[in-house]
Amino acid sequence: MKKSSFLYSVCILAIPVALQSMLQASFGVVDQVMIGQLGSVDVTAVGLAGKFTGIFNVMVSAVSAVAGIMISQYIGQKNHAEVRRSLSVNLMLAIGVAVIFTVLCAVLPRQIMGLYIEDEAAVESAGGYLFITAWGFIITSGATIISTMLRCMEKASLPLYAGIAAAVVNTGLNYLLIFGKLGFPELGIAGAAIATLISQAVNFILILFMYIKYRNFLGKTNESANVGKFNYKQYLTMLMPILFSEFMWSFGENVYAGIYGHLGTDACAAMTLTNPVQSLTIGALCGLSQAAGIIIGKKLGDGEFDGAYNASKKLILYGAVGSLIFSVIIVLIMPYYVRIYNVEENVRQITVQILTAYALVVPFKVLNMIVGGGILRSGGKTKYIMVIDIIGTWIFGVPLGFLSAFVFGLSIPYVYFILSLEECVRLGISLIVLHRRNWMNTLKT
Repeated sequence: MKKSSFLYSVCILAIPVALQSMLQASFGVVDQVMIGQLGSVDVTAVGLAGKFTGIFNVMVSAVSAVAGIMISQYIGQKNHAEVRRSLSVNLMLAIGVAVIFTVLCAVLPRQIMGLYIEDEAAVESAGGYLFITAWGFIITSGATIISTMLRCMEKASLPLYAGIAAAVVNTGLNYLLIFGKLGFPELGIAGAAIATLISQAVNFILILFMYIKYRNFLGKTNESANVGKFNYKQYLTMLMPILFSEFMWSFGENVYAGIYGHLGTDACAAMTLTNPVQSLTIGALCGLSQAAGIIIGKKLGDGEFDGAYNASKKLILYGAVGSLIFSVIIVLIMPYYVRIYNVEENVRQITVQILTAYALVVPFKVLNMIVGGGILRSGGKTKYIMVIDIIGTWIFGVPLGFLSAFVFGLSIPYVYFILSLEECVRLGISLIVLHRRNWMNTLKT
């Protein structure tokens, strides 16, 4: 593949995915910016509710990752029957995960939030927000898996269009329901939750409609997917390490949130204010990760091992350049960004300090997404990623977080930076695995 052709393939996959990820991140970003006008307690509540929701999101993302590995490889093999089976099995599993989390959040919302922070006002506010948004988990899981299918079909722009419509709905309803404009009731944080729920429904309906329109790609649509013929042993071999590693990583992130929460409401609010910047930055560059998984997966499915390795090196270079650019942008905008929020000056100062630390670790975070989350997974040997993630989060990140916060008594910017050093460890191990090429594999039917 010529360089210009390769770059074009990356762009048509990465750019729509990046834009869609940023739009999805904007659901939480718009909530936080508007709720930021209500004070530190509600800002903290949205951030903490988002941490638990993040566990659900990474579980569904794990299922989506396996779906992407299988679908891209089987498309490379031109095996459409196996593509249909992969879609069906992963969709059913994602919905099953969503049902479990919906029940938990409907029955125990305030108890769950009480694990993160001791402030009763924040617990009450966060619990109410979580209870409402949890009812969107099932439709979110459906939209995630179907979007993965569309991207593997090289229809990545279609989920983007749905995301744009949903973002517009979310922003408009936030304005109307949080502040009670145009005759609507002033619901505050509950209004933000309702707006998020409705916008997610809009996103799902549009994505489903687009999939139905283009599903002839899979061959005869009147044929059953016949999931009984699915290679479940191979599937579980890929799925279980990803599910375990993603859960443990997300659990680790929630431990980090608990550490921040116990450093005080101001510290926790400041960390929450950095979430929009982190979400948009990672969203902007995650397109390269998903493009890597699809492009490398198709090459491996077609047996092009050398081509897959060379393409991997190019994708890493693109990620390194892009992440450095975003680091500079973050440093330039952060003094102005913190002025958006109606919070105490002390919270703004802490937020700037945390964003400075974040700008330093962005390149490592992005390259881990591309190498671990995209390239190494595409071969289906997901045990490598499980081991790397566990070492990074639980051998380095969590212990460093506890030591810096509770033993050395450091402030939250230093705590965040020190525990983020685990990204460097993960990247180093991932590059060694990449170079050895043991991760390369073609899936069986």
